[in-house]
Amino acid sequence: MQAKAAIFVALAGFALSYAAVFVAALRRARREKASPAPSPLLLATGFVTNFFDTLGIGSFATTTAIFKFRRMVPDELIPGTLNAGHTLPTIFQAFIYISAIEVDVMTLVLLIASAVAGAWVGAGRVARLSRRTVQLSMGTALLLAAAALLMRQFNLFPLGGDALRLGGWRLAAGMFGNFVFAALSTIGVGTYAPSITMVSLLGMNPVAAFPIMMGSAAFLMPVASIRFLWSRVYFAPAAAGLAIGGLLGVPLAAFVVKSLPLNALRWLVVAIVLYAAILMLRSAGRRGTA
Repeated sequence: MQAKAAIFVALAGFALSYAAVFVAALRRARREKASPAPSPLLLATGFVTNFFDTLGIGSFATTTAIFKFRRMVPDELIPGTLNAGHTLPTIFQAFIYISAIEVDVMTLVLLIASAVAGAWVGAGRVARLSRRTVQLSMGTALLLAAAALLMRQFNLFPLGGDALRLGGWRLAAGMFGNFVFAALSTIGVGTYAPSITMVSLLGMNPVAAFPIMMGSAAFLMPVASIRFLWSRVYFAPAAAGLAIGGLLGVPLAAFVVKSLPLNALRWLVVAIVLYAAILMLRSAGRRGTA
């Protein structure tokens, strides 16, 4: 219990530190570029995507699809905007999942630490990518997200075991996997499907993926997001809308709604994400031939 309390204290420290940097960055953007306040559509996007993320659908792919359809954010700014805007709602979710689901604390801490390192490396590289490279990367990320959703629909994830901790080579493999997943998440690849697949293949109870995934995301996203904020490769109104709307959507999903029949919605999300992937890759192709 004391070890878990220490995680919560550290998580609160990350949340407060990131909130201070985030608010300062939004104020700077508003001063320098006369950045407008988030529109009702941006607030609604944050609310809906984080509401369904809390219920297990994910937020990165759905948010990217909305941004692309509505042309709300320049393509090259989408990775930074996703990370910066979804950070605080994700931390909120981490508090909920870590409190509700038991998993070995040392395993959780080491996997989180490797994720933070991966996020720092990944964000530094993504912030320097060209517009076309971002489009190609995010188009590929959306295709992977759609594939993961299809795997879930057809129950193709590994069954896993009963373990709630990792040791030896399994722990080393989990740390390496989390490092890679965190680095990829900075370009917009969601971590749910990779995390649940990894912990299942390593013999853990698949339920353990939730505190591992959300705990890792909650610590890695502030680290990655601060690098995006420092590099100014994000769209301030959209990031603010995701954060404000998301902080309202998470508690409604977690404490009021708790569960929904999501099967039909997941099929809709698959179709939307696939279409967004095609649009993103077509944009990259047009730019490449321009």
